[in-house]
Amino acid sequence: MLEQAELPELDDILDELLDRQPETDPVPTLDRVAAVLELMGDPQRTMQVLHVAGTNGKTSTSRMVDQLLTAAGIRTGRFTSPHLRSVTERICLDNEDISAAALVAAYEEIRPLLDIIDQREEEAGQPPLTFFEALTCVAFAAFADAPVDVAVLEVGLGGRWDATNVADGRVAVITPIDLDHVGILGDTITAIAAEKAAIIKPGAIAVVGPQQPEALAVVRERCEEVGAQMRVFGEDFGIDSRAVALGGQVLDLFGVEGRYPEIFLPVIGQHQAENAAVALAAVEALLVEGLPLSGEVAASLGGVTSPGRLEAVHRNPTILVDSAHNPAAAHVLAAALQDSYTFTDLTVVFAAMADKDLRGMLQALEPVAPLLVATRNSSPRSASAEQVGEMATEIFGSDRVVIIPELEQALSSAEQLARERAGAVLACGSVVTAADAAVWAEGQP
Repeated sequence: MLEQAELPELDDILDELLDRQPETDPVPTLDRVAAVLELMGDPQRTMQVLHVAGTNGKTSTSRMVDQLLTAAGIRTGRFTSPHLRSVTERICLDNEDISAAALVAAYEEIRPLLDIIDQREEEAGQPPLTFFEALTCVAFAAFADAPVDVAVLEVGLGGRWDATNVADGRVAVITPIDLDHVGILGDTITAIAAEKAAIIKPGAIAVVGPQQPEALAVVRERCEEVGAQMRVFGEDFGIDSRAVALGGQVLDLFGVEGRYPEIFLPVIGQHQAENAAVALAAVEALLVEGLPLSGEVAASLGGVTSPGRLEAVHRNPTILVDSAHNPAAAHVLAAALQDSYTFTDLTVVFAAMADKDLRGMLQALEPVAPLLVATRNSSPRSASAEQVGEMATEIFGSDRVVIIPELEQALSSAEQLARERAGAVLACGSVVTAADAAVWAEGQP
């Protein structure tokens, strides 16, 4: 490995990675990543793998799993996407973001191997490794260098052809499945479920979160096909009771191996309680048989965080950011707001990608948004403020919609209105919107 003084800057490495084909445009093959990892000595085979797929809740569930495993004394590596503020958030060691220096070192270590496979692909008339494929290889390099005992891998998109699927998860977690990325994964729940269920490998334990019946049927069929054991939310594990509490909620959870009463969870919403139940069941599946997790390990959920998921990034007035980027997630967001907040007034600042179901998201948010500010975020894929505003006006009415083309001005106007009305602000519609708003809020007094 290169000496510290010889390493490039993280921004330079990120620029190189971003020059590759974006993660929103995957290549349907596992062969390329598998070839790089083979040159690395197949590090994915030297650690246990807990693999997480689904439409919504993947990152929160992965973070909860990591929290529990770390409390149990397990050395962990976690790979999630996308990131909010820094690419270092995507690769974690022992439940902490990787340092910039360690990420750069891992990249430099495997750069020659990436070049070999890039050249092979170019000679075959194929594009080089994508951004996500390359970063997946970097994650495995960092995990091998640590080294870690368990890798918690979140699928980037889909499952069957996702770069993370080169690993065989001893435990496969399937979070709620809904319509998203329909141009890539299919336009039905069953088609999307089949892509995501493909992470379930022969002999694995599949821990399945709340699902629509047609999705559950597909996952069950996959488990039968590969001889995987199936543990289902609401049947084999779940929530006995749930109560909203100051700063979060208190849960009584039950798993396959035991019951876990009075667990404080410092994130809000029924969906986060469900994520916690799934995480506990997944860690049970990985670590224990015939006995529950210790009370100390279960209680460690009290230390979990979920950035960009109804995250308060400013006080007086309260400014929340949320990464919901499809109708199912927007419905969950609306339910969580009604469940846990009693704002006298709420202004929603909304910016989303043009290829998303804008109408579905806006319809989900309409009951909780007295006023919606339509804007655009920093991504070139963002829908225009005018496009969002026109659609929002059809749903909310012209008296409840304001169009402000620039996000910073939209946030400033919403903040001022919240001060005047003793209300709050919610910025949502995309991970990029949440990230942009969080960065903006950091600079506010």
